[in-house]
Amino acid sequence: MMKKRLSVLALLMFAMVLFLAACGGSEEAGGETDGGNGDSGSEGGDKYKVGILAPEVTHGWVAAVAYHAENRAEELSDEIEYQVQTSADAGEMTSQLDDLLTWGAEAIVAFPQWEGMEVPIQRALDEGVEVVNFDIAIDTEGVYRVAGDNEDMGVQGANYIVDKIGTEGNVVIMENPSAGSVSELRTKGFEETMAEIAPDMNLMTYATEFTRQAGLSDFADILTANDQIDAVFSLDDETSVGVLQAIEEAGRSDIKVVTGGGGMQEYFQMMPENEDIWIQSALYSPAMVADAVDVALQVLKGEEVPEETIIPTTVVDRENYEEFLDENSPY
Repeated sequence: MMKKRLSVLALLMFAMVLFLAACGGSEEAGGETDGGNGDSGSEGGDKYKVGILAPEVTHGWVAAVAYHAENRAEELSDEIEYQVQTSADAGEMTSQLDDLLTWGAEAIVAFPQWEGMEVPIQRALDEGVEVVNFDIAIDTEGVYRVAGDNEDMGVQGANYIVDKIGTEGNVVIMENPSAGSVSELRTKGFEETMAEIAPDMNLMTYATEFTRQAGLSDFADILTANDQIDAVFSLDDETSVGVLQAIEEAGRSDIKVVTGGGGMQEYFQMMPENEDIWIQSALYSPAMVADAVDVALQVLKGEEVPEETIIPTTVVDRENYEEFLDENSPY
């Protein structure tokens, strides 16, 4: 009887050992996840590690960059593990870049808004990390770049205005000297195209800023100084919102076209509401950062990618604005 009890006890202990071993093996196979962005994609079954660096802004075009970058990274989460870091200045972005290197980032998508990022980005390149620069050009060899076409935005603005009002009229150019090459290229594309397709157009240039407050105050003064304005070449959607407010407050009905630039949801919503004015935006969309994330993945996969990817301009107005609405976008 004693032998029988010992035999039963031994069988029970053996079964328990097998059960515990099975549990332990299952837990080990599961591994750890990083905010739901687990592992599986590059060699050995692991996901590629992609870091995203963006400025920390609570609203506007810049804020939407981080939004669209994270959206695209999430869509690619079966192939990449990612971290999104936002910073207030070059020093903080440098520190975050170091954190991404420690994390093991294989590629970094960077949108540096400040000077002084060349050295830390070069350090990342020296460590074998691929770097895809969004929008702002960095003077560092080996960096891939994804950006919009500022000069073509001006070209499209000129074509749009001529299409709506003809080859003669008074057109106000709202340039922004503080925006540097952005303003210079958009204005260059506009003026050169106008000289070619509508040489008799009267162009009047005024300085402003890329804010609705500046658009409102500056264009109110412009309206006072000019009895007849047929169209406005505004380089930025925020400026254009202010321009439209100034037109409404002045009760003016002579302006038939207001262009813009960027891709602002609030501005899109205004397009069908203003039947007497053609409201246009030449997209320099923050959503282009999704292409930068795609480039990072392509490079890590060993695919051939051009060093510079320039996204063609898309024109948005009341006829197609619905295609570009995104109720979750911060811009």
